[in-house]
Amino acid sequence: MPARPIFAFASLILIAGACVLIFLVLLAGAVNSNPVNTIYFLQADTSGISGAPAQSRWTLWNVCSVGANGADVCPKVSAAYPFDPQNNFGTTKGVPAAFQGTNTFYYLTRFMFAFVLISLFFAVCSLFLGLFALCSRIGSFLSSVTCAVALFFQTIVAALMTAAYVIGRNDFIANGQTATLGEYAFAFFWAAMACLFLATVFFCVAGVTSRKDKTSTGRTGGRFSRRKTTKERGSFLDTESQRQVNKEYT
Repeated sequence: MPARPIFAFASLILIAGACVLIFLVLLAGAVNSNPVNTIYFLQADTSGISGAPAQSRWTLWNVCSVGANGADVCPKVSAAYPFDPQNNFGTTKGVPAAFQGTNTFYYLTRFMFAFVLISLFFAVCSLFLGLFALCSRIGSFLSSVTCAVALFFQTIVAALMTAAYVIGRNDFIANGQTATLGEYAFAFFWAAMACLFLATVFFCVAGVTSRKDKTSTGRTGGRFSRRKTTKERGSFLDTESQRQVNKEYT
């Protein structure tokens, strides 16, 4: 069996997994139902901040409170919701000084939202193009290009997420407030990046392997043809020699 369909199919599974992981994080905060209502980037003690809940969780769409069952309780949705405590709660009282007078966290998380959508778009495009990779070398290379673009933007997403929320957690802790990272959101985004990386590699391998298979088949066919031609010539010469011997005796 040719190696191309195997590598292409493996790539499709990886891309599908990456899309699911990105979708789960993207839906967190926008849908108040299981399993996405336990996905968030950062949870912090905001009981000392005026107008804020006792515990706050940041998602891509809003800042949520924590319900009695440990799930998110999220208000209205706002696209590209920034991680910016003093603007999120409309006050500086109780907000760590590191968040005040800076737009760093605001821009990091705003751009992250845009890059998530771009990454997801190219991942979905690669998923559909990957169907052609099952039967075409060109399809493999085209899929690897779109998958590589998705990987590029997903890598930026993971880097921005890590920079913004890890620093933010440390700033809350330095101010005497407990804070923890959302393990699901971090794991899903980094895992999606890993899946896209492997899918890109497998698509490239599928394209290169397909070319090698064709080259090998062509060479084998050529040798067989030459052997067959030589054999036919030998048979013809044997037949002619037998005819000449028969004529001499007759």
